[in-house]
Amino acid sequence: MRRTKRATGFALAVALAACLAACGDTTTVLTTGAADTSGASVDKAAFNPFSDVLETSVGAREVMANPTLEDILKAASALPEMSWGKADAPVVLIKYASLTCPYCRKFHAETFPLLKRDYIDTGKVRFILREFPIGKASGTATVAWRCAKPERYLELYGKFLAQQGAWVSQEVRSEAIFRVAAQVGVTDAQFSACMADKVLIKDLNAIKERGRTLGIIGTPNFFIDNRLIKSVVTYADLKLMLDQRLASSTNASSR
Repeated sequence: MRRTKRATGFALAVALAACLAACGDTTTVLTTGAADTSGASVDKAAFNPFSDVLETSVGAREVMANPTLEDILKAASALPEMSWGKADAPVVLIKYASLTCPYCRKFHAETFPLLKRDYIDTGKVRFILREFPIGKASGTATVAWRCAKPERYLELYGKFLAQQGAWVSQEVRSEAIFRVAAQVGVTDAQFSACMADKVLIKDLNAIKERGRTLGIIGTPNFFIDNRLIKSVVTYADLKLMLDQRLASSTNASSR
C-alpha cells in the first residue's frame, strides 16, 4: 500500500521534476562535469518545465555579463537560503551543486571539511549551498533534499552524495531516493507530499534558472563574492582564491 501510494504521488511529480533536469552543453557540462571556458553567454538547450520531452531548440537565454554581489545574493524564490557561517563574514562563497555530480561528492568529502574548519567556523567566509540539479534523478532527489528539516539539510546532502551508487541511475528510483532521505527523518508521508508539491518544485526550478542567468553552466560552479569559477577546484585552489579575496577585503576596509 505504501509503495502504491508513493507511486501515485511520484507519477504526478515526474513531469514537473523535468524542470530540474539537465541544461547547457551536455558534452562540456554533463559528461566532464567541468566548466565551459569558452565564455559563451547563451544556453542552447533546456527542458520545458511541464514536459517530459527534451526540447533541442529553444530561445536564447540572456546571461548577466558582470553580476554584482547584490545580484548574486538576490533571492530566486521563497525558499530560504541554506548557508553556514557568519551572516556578515567578509567573503561569501556560493556553491551550485547537483546530487548526482561525482565532483560535488569529491569536494564535499575532501575539501568542505577543511573549508569549514579554516574559513566558515572562523567567521571568514559565509558558505551558501544552492541546488542546481542535472537530470531527473537529481531533480527528484533534490525535492526530497528540501523535505529535510533545515538543521539536517547539510547532513542529507552528504548522504545523497556518499550513497550515489545506491540511488543514481538513468531511471528515477523513488524507493531508493526515499531510503536515503529517511536516514535523516523524512517520513513516507512527507516524501510523498514533497513529490506532489508543485510550489516546492517551482521554487527549486527558480533557483536553478536564476543560477543559469548568473552564468552557472554545470556543477560544481562557484561564486567567490561576484567572481564566477566554472571549474572543479582543490582545497589549495580555493584557499589561494579565498586568501586573496580576504586580503583585498581587509585592505579596502582599512582605507
